[in-house]
Amino acid sequence: MKTVVVLGAGQIGTAVAEMLSGANYFVDLADQKFSEKAKQLLNRTTVTGHEAPSLHTEMGVKQVFEKAKKPRAVISCLPHECNKAIAKVAVDMGMHYFDLTEDVETSEYIQSISKGADSAFVPQCGLAPGFISIAANDIMKRFDAVSKVKLRVGSLPAHPNNKLKYNLMWSTNGLINECGNTCHGIKEGELVDLEPMENLETISINGVEYEAFNTSGGIGTLLDTWKGKVKYLTYKTLRYPGHCDLFKFLLDDLSLNSQRDTLEAILEHAIPRTKDDLVIIYISVTGTVGDETYERNYVRKIYPLNGYPNEGMTAIQLTT
Repeated sequence: MKTVVVLGAGQIGTAVAEMLSGANYFVDLADQKFSEKAKQLLNRTTVTGHEAPSLHTEMGVKQVFEKAKKPRAVISCLPHECNKAIAKVAVDMGMHYFDLTEDVETSEYIQSISKGADSAFVPQCGLAPGFISIAANDIMKRFDAVSKVKLRVGSLPAHPNNKLKYNLMWSTNGLINECGNTCHGIKEGELVDLEPMENLETISINGVEYEAFNTSGGIGTLLDTWKGKVKYLTYKTLRYPGHCDLFKFLLDDLSLNSQRDTLEAILEHAIPRTKDDLVIIYISVTGTVGDETYERNYVRKIYPLNGYPNEGMTAIQLTT
């Protein structure tokens, strides 16, 4: 049985560990601290686990790998600032590497150190970046020429009831990162930088209105694949109307984009988490097939899977 190390025992990490265990992988789960849910996972599955205090250092990561039973791969479900050390040790030990990060600078670093490696290095393989790029690329290849691509993804509460119309459902660190960092797209065939939380637009899906705005990192390497081959390619995050202005107030007017630890503490204190979530995936591709102009769409709403196998899984767990 092949051993996979999963780093990060939060909501996403425990879901990854449980799914791999169910697919007959031996899974070793590690994090600085285990929640009650993570401990329950260890009790009712074959997943093994232990607390590791130094996962942000190469030495700490190496110690975790050495405790595992000859691991072949590592999946990082930790904040992006841990991933450089994890990837470096994976290179040195010849392990396959996967992560879910939206952080562009971290992914570029991992790409640079893994050149020539005998093992696979696949950063940005969650929902966005990840699935959204794979699905979009498949649709784009069906055209003779592609002119415009819109990628829109939203992780949303099913029943919003606060001013932000939002609940915490995944990494708060990652949420702030995508809303505060420079965004990237393609305009007139060339790579361009875009301001985060700008270019606000309205989208109606199944009769429900959402707003969409620039966020960082969701496109992944699709930009490099299609640079010079498509006129316009953009990625935006979906939220309920009114969210963008209020979050920009926090980031810009209160200058919390430069004090992200403070903003994370505020959100963790004030915004409750929810398991009643939904994920929206919206892809629109416009181009030509022969002499005709077509638009193809991929639109999905994903809801929690109750009872899998005990407490169920949220929509963001399933899609990530």
